[in-house]
Amino acid sequence: MSLKQDLQKLHNRLDSAQRKLDAAKTRNDQPMITKFTDEVEDLSKKVNSLRGKQDYDLNKERKSLLDMPFSREITKAEQADLGKLKKSVRGLVIVHPMTKMGKQLRLDVMTGFAPKKF
Repeated sequence: MSLKQDLQKLHNRLDSAQRKLDAAKTRNDQPMITKFTDEVEDLSKKVNSLRGKQDYDLNKERKSLLDMPFSREITKAEQADLGKLKKSVRGLVIVHPMTKMGKQLRLDVMTGFAPKKF
């Protein structure tokens, strides 16, 4: 399973446990409060761990893109036919500014990163 799917499942379980904890608190059911409090803490730790892994992977990818020797803005004409551009340039990686990677790199326009000039 992907990291994103695992994170989503953990968030769903955390939300469910939180709702059950709130219900147990309204009933003053002490054993259930203890059980769900422990479960919420455990799930929160797992979520934070996965977020850290996700940030690490994103940083690693960002560094590999910045290490590429050439980058430039993709023109509107090139954006219209990205398939042709990708076929003509070996190893081209295109980053859109609205993606996580684009936000991490603080891009304003669609940018291409490649090992050689294109």
